[in-house]
Amino acid sequence: MTTKDEFISHIETGYTTKGDFITLGGAMLDNETLPGSFIKIPLRTLNRHGLIAGATGTGKTKTLQVLAENLSEKGIPVLLMDLKGDLSGIAKPSPGHEKIDERHAKIGLPFEAKGFPVEILTLSEQDGVKLRATVSEFGPTLLSRILDLTVTQEGIVAVVFKYCDDNKLPLLDLKDFKKVLQYATGNGKKEFAKDYGRISSQSTGTILRKIIELEQQGADLFFGEKSFEVDDLTRKDKDGKGYINILRLTDIQDRPKLFSTFMLSLLAEIYSTFEEQGDLDKPELVFFIDEAHLIFKEASKALLAQIESIVKLIRSKGIGLYFVTQNPTDVPNEVLSQLGLKVQHALRAFTARDRKAIKLTAENYPESDYYDTKEVLTSLGIGEALVSALDEKGRPTPLAATMLRAPMSRMDILTDDELDAVISTSKLVKKYGETIDRKSAYEILTAKIEKAEALAEKEKSKSKPKSTSRRKSTRQNPILKVITSATFIRGILGVLKKVLR
Repeated sequence: MTTKDEFISHIETGYTTKGDFITLGGAMLDNETLPGSFIKIPLRTLNRHGLIAGATGTGKTKTLQVLAENLSEKGIPVLLMDLKGDLSGIAKPSPGHEKIDERHAKIGLPFEAKGFPVEILTLSEQDGVKLRATVSEFGPTLLSRILDLTVTQEGIVAVVFKYCDDNKLPLLDLKDFKKVLQYATGNGKKEFAKDYGRISSQSTGTILRKIIELEQQGADLFFGEKSFEVDDLTRKDKDGKGYINILRLTDIQDRPKLFSTFMLSLLAEIYSTFEEQGDLDKPELVFFIDEAHLIFKEASKALLAQIESIVKLIRSKGIGLYFVTQNPTDVPNEVLSQLGLKVQHALRAFTARDRKAIKLTAENYPESDYYDTKEVLTSLGIGEALVSALDEKGRPTPLAATMLRAPMSRMDILTDDELDAVISTSKLVKKYGETIDRKSAYEILTAKIEKAEALAEKEKSKSKPKSTSRRKSTRQNPILKVITSATFIRGILGVLKKVLR
């Protein structure tokens, strides 16, 4: 048996699966694609999370697209975070191309052009399904982590939430939260001190400044009602395909705090809402977090701990998380160690730092008798990647340099008219289109303060004397009235002039 035959047998054995699967592409050896040597990813392992990494221009976005549309075809809904704005074309079939036909001939896999059911979501003022959440739904712990507060400041936030619960003050948006903070050290200072202890105005001032920083990144558009119901991410169309929910983030690329705030709140809501599932035949929902380095780069230690905790726990709810970034080192080791599927596109070795990163990346993959991993990482072409997954028993599959299949959908954005058509027919756009600003903590406390100030003014006017005793005496004594009159004074001055003459 030749080395080539041994390798084919090695791949076929390692990627054999009894249950349903998606085909990612065909295995390669010595830069040759071996037809029929399919790289199959079992559906039951897709809630074990994953990574798509590689240098700019190596095909990460197309890999994300392939995974998303194949998951949709298997009835698995997907959420894509689209920071570059190039994923909306998933709604339309690929126009096809001779290079696609050539690629699929090498893989030994027929190509079929298809479009997929799509929902366009937004965190900003762009058109689409508006995603919102209330401050109350965040809770004091998550809000404190996002604001990167100290233990003392976190305690104040907990007290504010408790006060609002006790006094039935809805915390819907950041305006509500700021108002309660100001009230705690202003008009309501005595009330808070009596029931909850003294609150430092210096600490509340710091918290307010951090809220303003969050607002400047556009969070005031995100906090509020109508709250997005996470079950709406798990919809399927009439043909049983899972919806691909595309979150447009093109206008908030430079606002990572808003991005991470949304992601964490959504994951926390899913974790608290979805039931424990154990090991399923396929996941309930799969997330793809593009430009994942934006989350980790700006995250505090407390926030990183929160992310790591969610990554570890959420898979039991049937949720898969896939991070898309340029370099695996962008993802913390604690998160990287939790990932089952790794699709590594080419890395470039321009500097000593790049070479070090390539060495570290190679060490994260299983050893192979057929590849020099470090060498392969720098020689992969566009649309090629090193793949390592988990088999149905949770064991690592053989490392395989893979020619990835082409997306079945359009590898380009929708036109404005096509995008308008998708949005105008969406049931979710209608459901979440209205902004609700009901009576909440801001309005209730404002009314309470105004009422207290009006009452204080009334009490002040009651205690004020109507006139002085001297004025009373002047009105009561007619002689004093005469003496102080202008006519009397002029008469006296006239007599004095005559005497002086």
